[in-house]
Amino acid sequence: MKLTFLGTGTSCGVPVLGCQCPVCTSTDPHDRRLRCSALVETDTTRVLIDCGPDFREQMLKQPFRKIDGILVTHSHYDHVGGMDDLRPFCVFGDIDIYADHRAAENIRHNMPYCFVENKYPGVPKLNLMEVEPHKPFTIGDIMVTPIRVMHGHIPILGFRISQTTTPPKAHELSSLTYITDMKTISPDEIPYASGTDLLIVNALRFTKDHHSHLLVDEALDFSRKVSAPLTLLIHSCHDIGLHEEVNRRLPSNVRLAYDGEVFV
Repeated sequence: MKLTFLGTGTSCGVPVLGCQCPVCTSTDPHDRRLRCSALVETDTTRVLIDCGPDFREQMLKQPFRKIDGILVTHSHYDHVGGMDDLRPFCVFGDIDIYADHRAAENIRHNMPYCFVENKYPGVPKLNLMEVEPHKPFTIGDIMVTPIRVMHGHIPILGFRISQTTTPPKAHELSSLTYITDMKTISPDEIPYASGTDLLIVNALRFTKDHHSHLLVDEALDFSRKVSAPLTLLIHSCHDIGLHEEVNRRLPSNVRLAYDGEVFV
């Protein structure tokens, strides 16, 4: 199972328009962060996590082949704003979108032309599949278990993902937990996030508390609670600092993810 980070930034992306801070003017490509999204792939299955407004740009760098399913964490624009750009991938057939009830309703509201009986030619062919926390489902040979986390006062989804068939080769991922935009999580949810090879979790910045996003220290505390052997931080804004300097401040089993990073 292979994980590719398509984007690791927040809703504004990095660089932020009009900003002249050291991060936004950095020439290090690790400091350029598109909106959060990732690909999880096996030899036979390809799953996209979130489909934000940078989706087209992100996928120009990837092989053009079928997307078997899309996992939606929540329906904020920076996580679903690129769904109309799924049109080219519909040459392979309809695309199943997996979301909780709240997100599914919002997607129907924002893209009504995709769900009417008489669609005009060329619209994305999307099938909305409503999922619930703790109820696993499979997409090809990938098993997904939704996890309930809180984005401020809004309940959203994280995902525990594993391969169901061929045992992983040496040094390959067998399972991962992907969580973004979390601020809090119930203790009852911790077991669902524990025991995976890799934890991906949001970390906005080091200081200045945010009402709906984890800070770095909060993300590190969560990593310890789930006993993650390796944690990669995503959904980071320009205030977090330069990529290289951030990694020097983190524990040895935690680092800042970057756009284009491939983890096998």
